[in-house]
Amino acid sequence: MTAPAALIGYDDFLKVDVRVGRVLEAEPFPEARKPAFKLKIDFGPDVGVKKSSAQITRHYTIEQLRGRLVAAVVNFPPRQIGPFMSEVLTLGFPDADGEVVLVGVDRDAVVGGMLF
Repeated sequence: MTAPAALIGYDDFLKVDVRVGRVLEAEPFPEARKPAFKLKIDFGPDVGVKKSSAQITRHYTIEQLRGRLVAAVVNFPPRQIGPFMSEVLTLGFPDADGEVVLVGVDRDAVVGGMLF
């Protein structure tokens, strides 16, 4: 476990744009250093379809990911991951072994909806 981060103001929280999106495509990413999938996620008309590299192969299959709602930070700068440009940060928490468990959306939320 890590210690909590330093306190921030609400205005700082508002700078991080977290949206819900629907996974349109998922495929293996064999070039990644750690096992990962390449995702295409639809965030609705305001944000559009974005790509993400996600190290979630331990708990998820490609079939389980297609159509799934996920949460992601959509306003970080793109990040080059090997030959792939990841445009959003798909969010998750570590399990007991440090493997990623996706942040869950337990109802049919509006694609592109902002976290609040």
